[in-house]
Amino acid sequence: MFATSDFRKGLKIEYKGDPYEIIDFQHVKMGRGGANVKTKMRNLKTGSVVEETIRSGEKFPPAGLEEKKMQYLYAQGSDYVFMDQETYEQITLNTGQLGDAKLFLKENIDVKILYCKGEPLNVELPTFIVLTVAKTDPAGFKGDTTSGGGKPATLETGAVVRVPFHINEGDTIKVDTRTSEYIERVK
Repeated sequence: MFATSDFRKGLKIEYKGDPYEIIDFQHVKMGRGGANVKTKMRNLKTGSVVEETIRSGEKFPPAGLEEKKMQYLYAQGSDYVFMDQETYEQITLNTGQLGDAKLFLKENIDVKILYCKGEPLNVELPTFIVLTVAKTDPAGFKGDTTSGGGKPATLETGAVVRVPFHINEGDTIKVDTRTSEYIERVK
Protein backbone atom coordinates (compact mmCIF):
# COMPACT_ATOMS: atom_id res chain seq x y z
CA MET A 1 0.00 0.00 0.00
CA PHE A 2 1.19 3.49 -0.87
CA ALA A 3 0.29 6.42 1.39
CA THR A 4 0.12 9.98 0.06
CA SER A 5 3.52 10.59 1.70
CA ASP A 6 4.98 7.99 -0.72
CA PHE A 7 3.80 9.88 -3.81
CA ARG A 8 6.47 10.69 -6.40
CA LYS A 9 6.43 11.37 -10.12
CA GLY A 10 6.08 8.12 -12.06
CA LEU A 11 4.54 6.13 -9.16
CA LYS A 12 1.88 3.73 -10.41
CA ILE A 13 -1.13 3.16 -8.14
CA GLU A 14 -4.64 1.73 -8.39
CA TYR A 15 -7.25 4.46 -8.05
CA LYS A 16 -11.00 3.87 -8.46
CA GLY A 17 -10.29 0.42 -9.91
CA ASP A 18 -7.94 1.57 -12.69
CA PRO A 19 -4.13 1.82 -12.89
CA TYR A 20 -2.86 5.40 -12.77
CA GLU A 21 0.58 6.98 -13.04
CA ILE A 22 1.28 10.09 -10.97
CA ILE A 23 2.42 12.95 -13.22
CA ASP A 24 2.62 15.69 -10.59
CA PHE A 25 1.57 16.26 -6.99
CA GLN A 26 1.63 18.96 -4.33
CA HIS A 27 1.03 18.73 -0.58
CA VAL A 28 -1.33 21.51 0.56
CA LYS A 29 -2.03 22.46 4.19
CA MET A 30 -5.19 24.46 4.64
CA GLY A 31 -5.70 26.86 7.57
CA ARG A 32 -7.82 24.81 10.00
CA GLY A 33 -8.54 21.62 8.10
CA GLY A 34 -6.29 18.66 7.45
CA ALA A 35 -3.65 18.50 4.77
CA ASN A 36 -4.51 17.48 1.22
CA VAL A 37 -2.53 16.32 -1.77
CA LYS A 38 -3.40 17.85 -5.16
CA THR A 39 -2.52 15.16 -7.67
CA LYS A 40 -2.35 15.05 -11.45
CA MET A 41 -2.58 11.44 -12.71
CA ARG A 42 -2.74 9.65 -16.07
CA ASN A 43 -5.09 6.71 -16.48
CA LEU A 44 -2.89 3.99 -18.01
CA LYS A 45 -5.85 2.29 -19.72
CA THR A 46 -7.40 5.30 -21.42
CA GLY A 47 -4.52 7.80 -21.42
CA SER A 48 -6.74 10.54 -19.96
CA VAL A 49 -5.26 12.91 -17.38
CA VAL A 50 -7.25 13.79 -14.25
CA GLU A 51 -6.62 16.13 -11.34
CA GLU A 52 -7.77 14.93 -7.91
CA THR A 53 -7.53 16.32 -4.39
CA ILE A 54 -6.84 13.50 -1.92
CA ARG A 55 -6.83 13.63 1.89
CA SER A 56 -3.33 13.31 3.33
CA GLY A 57 -2.63 9.86 4.75
CA GLU A 58 -5.02 8.01 2.43
CA LYS A 59 -3.61 4.69 1.16
CA PHE A 60 -3.68 3.13 -2.30
CA PRO A 61 -2.73 -0.37 -3.51
CA PRO A 62 0.01 -0.78 -6.12
CA ALA A 63 -1.32 -0.84 -9.67
CA GLY A 64 -0.56 -4.55 -10.19
CA LEU A 65 1.37 -3.94 -13.39
CA GLU A 66 3.81 -6.23 -15.12
CA GLU A 67 6.51 -5.19 -17.60
CA LYS A 68 7.61 -7.42 -20.45
CA LYS A 69 10.60 -6.76 -22.69
CA MET A 70 9.48 -7.09 -26.30
CA GLN A 71 10.79 -6.34 -29.76
CA TYR A 72 8.91 -4.23 -32.30
CA LEU A 73 8.58 -6.20 -35.54
CA TYR A 74 6.44 -4.28 -38.06
CA ALA A 75 3.33 -2.17 -38.70
CA GLN A 76 0.30 -3.48 -40.56
CA GLY A 77 -2.20 -0.72 -41.26
CA SER A 78 -3.04 0.85 -37.89
CA ASP A 79 -1.75 -2.20 -35.97
CA TYR A 80 1.76 -2.68 -34.61
CA VAL A 81 3.19 -6.16 -33.97
CA PHE A 82 5.54 -6.93 -31.06
CA MET A 83 7.27 -10.19 -30.08
CA ASP A 84 8.09 -11.46 -26.57
CA GLN A 85 11.82 -12.23 -26.66
CA GLU A 86 11.52 -15.16 -24.24
CA THR A 87 8.44 -17.03 -25.52
CA TYR A 88 8.39 -15.67 -29.12
CA GLU A 89 4.67 -14.94 -28.65
CA GLN A 90 3.44 -12.04 -30.80
CA ILE A 91 0.93 -9.39 -29.76
CA THR A 92 -0.71 -6.59 -31.72
CA LEU A 93 -1.36 -3.07 -30.40
CA ASN A 94 -3.31 -0.34 -32.19
CA THR A 95 -2.42 3.33 -32.61
CA GLY A 96 -4.65 4.31 -29.67
CA GLN A 97 -2.70 2.08 -27.29
CA LEU A 98 0.65 3.40 -28.52
CA GLY A 99 -0.06 7.13 -28.43
CA ASP A 100 3.00 9.21 -29.33
CA ALA A 101 5.32 6.20 -28.98
CA LYS A 102 4.46 5.21 -32.57
CA LEU A 103 6.44 8.22 -33.82
CA PHE A 104 9.71 6.64 -32.69
CA LEU A 105 9.10 2.95 -33.43
CA LYS A 106 11.83 1.51 -35.62
CA GLU A 107 11.86 -2.15 -36.67
CA ASN A 108 13.74 -4.50 -34.29
CA ILE A 109 13.90 -1.96 -31.44
CA ASP A 110 13.52 -3.33 -27.90
CA VAL A 111 10.69 -1.80 -25.83
CA LYS A 112 8.90 -2.51 -22.55
CA ILE A 113 5.19 -3.23 -22.72
CA LEU A 114 3.14 -2.57 -19.60
CA TYR A 115 0.50 -5.19 -18.75
CA CYS A 116 -2.38 -4.92 -16.28
CA LYS A 117 -4.23 -8.15 -15.47
CA GLY A 118 -2.91 -9.78 -18.63
CA GLU A 119 -3.99 -6.93 -20.90
CA PRO A 120 -1.32 -4.82 -22.67
CA LEU A 121 -1.72 -1.13 -21.81
CA ASN A 122 1.07 0.87 -23.39
CA VAL A 123 4.63 0.89 -24.69
CA GLU A 124 7.65 2.36 -22.92
CA LEU A 125 10.39 3.34 -25.36
CA PRO A 126 14.10 3.56 -24.58
CA THR A 127 14.99 7.07 -23.37
CA PHE A 128 17.23 7.75 -26.37
CA ILE A 129 16.93 6.40 -29.90
CA VAL A 130 19.18 6.80 -32.96
CA LEU A 131 17.34 7.65 -36.19
CA THR A 132 18.21 8.90 -39.69
CA VAL A 133 16.99 12.26 -41.00
CA ALA A 134 14.76 11.53 -44.00
CA LYS A 135 13.86 15.11 -44.99
CA THR A 136 14.97 18.58 -43.96
CA ASP A 137 15.76 21.93 -45.54
CA PRO A 138 19.31 22.35 -46.87
CA ALA A 139 21.98 23.62 -44.49
CA GLY A 140 21.66 27.29 -43.58
CA PHE A 141 23.79 30.08 -44.91
CA LYS A 142 26.82 31.54 -43.18
CA GLY A 143 25.68 33.29 -40.00
CA ASP A 144 22.61 31.13 -39.43
CA THR A 145 24.23 29.29 -36.54
CA THR A 146 24.61 32.43 -34.44
CA SER A 147 20.87 32.80 -33.91
CA GLY A 148 20.76 29.53 -31.95
CA GLY A 149 17.59 28.52 -33.76
CA GLY A 150 16.89 25.39 -35.69
CA LYS A 151 14.88 23.85 -38.47
CA PRO A 152 12.33 21.05 -38.59
CA ALA A 153 13.52 17.62 -39.71
CA THR A 154 11.40 14.58 -40.57
CA LEU A 155 12.97 11.35 -39.33
CA GLU A 156 12.80 7.90 -40.94
CA THR A 157 9.89 6.96 -38.64
CA GLY A 158 7.84 10.04 -39.57
CA ALA A 159 8.51 12.00 -36.37
CA VAL A 160 9.33 15.68 -36.78
CA VAL A 161 11.95 17.20 -34.46
CA ARG A 162 13.75 20.53 -34.36
CA VAL A 163 17.45 20.18 -35.29
CA PRO A 164 20.38 22.61 -35.65
CA PHE A 165 21.01 24.15 -39.05
CA HIS A 166 24.09 21.98 -39.79
CA ILE A 167 22.05 18.72 -39.86
CA ASN A 168 21.35 17.43 -43.40
CA GLU A 169 19.29 14.67 -44.98
CA GLY A 170 20.89 11.27 -44.36
CA ASP A 171 22.54 12.32 -41.07
CA THR A 172 22.06 10.03 -38.08
CA ILE A 173 20.95 11.75 -34.87
CA LYS A 174 20.12 10.82 -31.29
CA VAL A 175 16.66 11.89 -30.06
CA ASP A 176 15.15 11.97 -26.54
CA THR A 177 11.87 10.01 -26.86
CA ARG A 178 10.33 11.64 -23.76
CA THR A 179 10.55 15.21 -25.07
CA SER A 180 11.03 14.66 -28.84
CA GLU A 181 14.18 16.78 -28.71
CA TYR A 182 17.39 16.51 -30.71
CA ILE A 183 20.37 15.49 -28.52
CA GLU A 184 23.37 15.08 -30.82
CA ARG A 185 24.59 13.91 -34.21
CA VAL A 186 25.87 10.31 -34.28
CA LYS A 187 28.76 9.33 -36.51
